[in-house]
Amino acid sequence: MMSVIDSSYIKPFLRWAGGKSWLIKHLNNIIGDQKFNNYHEPFLGGGAVFFYLNHTGMSFLSDLNSELISTYIAVKETPDSVISYLQKYKNTSDDYYRIRNSNPTILPEIAARFIYLNQTSFNGLYRVNAKGEYNVPYGNRQKKFLEENKIWAASKKLQNAILKVGDFENVINNVVENDLVFLDPPYTVSHNHNGFIKYNKNLFSLEDQYRLRLLIDAIKEKGAYYILTNAAHKTILDIFYHEKDKYYELSRASLIGGEKATRGQIQEYIFTNLQGGSKE
Repeated sequence: MMSVIDSSYIKPFLRWAGGKSWLIKHLNNIIGDQKFNNYHEPFLGGGAVFFYLNHTGMSFLSDLNSELISTYIAVKETPDSVISYLQKYKNTSDDYYRIRNSNPTILPEIAARFIYLNQTSFNGLYRVNAKGEYNVPYGNRQKKFLEENKIWAASKKLQNAILKVGDFENVINNVVENDLVFLDPPYTVSHNHNGFIKYNKNLFSLEDQYRLRLLIDAIKEKGAYYILTNAAHKTILDIFYHEKDKYYELSRASLIGGEKATRGQIQEYIFTNLQGGSKE
């Protein structure tokens, strides 16, 4: 079974827009004393919740981003090789654009490129053009991009994980009673009750939100548990609210900014059939 906190908790080795590091401090209240068997996460991203929770069973981790999953596989299987490639890189504009324009074919080098670009790009964004080419500009970030201890710790944590590229619906194939499924989809709507975000519709449509609702129903039918994060928006509440489940409205800092962005507190919904804590 799985207890809530991993005493050897490590921070993710990737930066991730929309990542859930902010959620960590709330998980004890959301989960309470509930124990779990296997863990499932079909929108893996930076994996903050995966790295935080204590997994004694198997973990089934997936994402539609094939480069991301390749990176996790390489870190799991050959962390020393990934580190070796990263040690050759420098945090300069020239190196950044040279590496961005490269097209490695060896798995550890693919992972090193992904980690390097993630750590040195503008805001750690992942964005590709119409040709599928990564096109985020250099970020002029001075923080060290290679933290060997995080990669080694992540590799150890990933040893009991099965990693796959795939649609979130596929997660149900491995879910059994008393498992936990953590769902962190791209947000279709903006926060704080504003309108729909046009660019997110291509990533995760409103129809996908309804598909996700059906997946949650299937998870509960199997006697398993889910935690869903989503934007605090009336449309989302209408889709996912169920009187027998709990939902929380939590505040977090807005971490992504730009010329027209304002940073501050935004609200997010957490839906779950866990009965761990009280409403916050």
